[in-house]
Amino acid sequence: MMKTEATIQFHRDSIPIDLATYKSSAWEGPKRTLAAIPCYNEAVTIGSIILKARKYVDEVLVVDDGSSDDTAEITRAAGAVVVSHEKNKGYGAALRSCFQYAKEHNIDQMVILDGDGQHDPAMIPGFLASLAGENADIVIGSRFMQKSQNIPGYRVLGMKILDHATAMAGSTGVTDSQSGYRAYSRSAIERIKITGGDMSAGSEILTQMAEKGLKSVEIPITVRYDLENTSSQNPVVHGIGVLTNLMGIICYKQPMLTFCLFGLILAGAGIGVGAWAYSTYSATLIFPYLQSVLSVFLSITGLLLITSGLTINTLVQMIRAKES
Repeated sequence: MMKTEATIQFHRDSIPIDLATYKSSAWEGPKRTLAAIPCYNEAVTIGSIILKARKYVDEVLVVDDGSSDDTAEITRAAGAVVVSHEKNKGYGAALRSCFQYAKEHNIDQMVILDGDGQHDPAMIPGFLASLAGENADIVIGSRFMQKSQNIPGYRVLGMKILDHATAMAGSTGVTDSQSGYRAYSRSAIERIKITGGDMSAGSEILTQMAEKGLKSVEIPITVRYDLENTSSQNPVVHGIGVLTNLMGIICYKQPMLTFCLFGLILAGAGIGVGAWAYSTYSATLIFPYLQSVLSVFLSITGLLLITSGLTINTLVQMIRAKES
């Protein structure tokens, strides 16, 4: 059974949350709670993370995403369930396995955290309290709700860019779209469908909230950045990959905006360059080849984008109608 402290105080907007109170009033009977940890070569830290997390949940799951070290063996020795990928498939694939396991085993609440030591398992009760107390489907741990965070400047810049891109893709009111420390209700577990295989999966989940009728809240968390080898991917490469996938989501969700708008801009520029070419020819009687070629190129490209936008928008509407 899940072990918790008798009274756990969690503050959000200076309002204390008592986990024991929510357990008796808001929870409809005992709920099965899972801590899920996507892992790749985390043998050094995963054992202690599991032992700490077991104090607050009924079960700990580790998705070993093709590790080449002893992550799986240490996980089993620490008393957690292991789901192993034969090869490294990426963070999104590991998250997908977490959700699949939760669905198949009738988990009511799932907290996902990293296995590299950056996320403190002692914060799990705060996530569970917020799920129950605020009747939320998704609780996101935000690094930007407290000013005392020691986050490197380049990371802050990159995360803010991705926050804005995630908002454009359909997410609203989230201050930390790239946070991997989250909790999910049974409703969210059943409705969320992860298609991406990389780090963009976290943003993909947020873009599904509104269309699937899921309520989210944020709580403040602290994350350690003084640990070595906490990421298997260069942060710049990571950011570019996430941004590229977000652009794909934006194009799918808003094809008229992304394709037709840019198409109109390019077509308008083509007409403008064409008018410039015509005026040059009228004044000099010398045919302006460069301006003419540029005008034709911009106009054709713009028309192709507009046509693509209209076509994709029709296909997206058909897909959405079929899904509904």
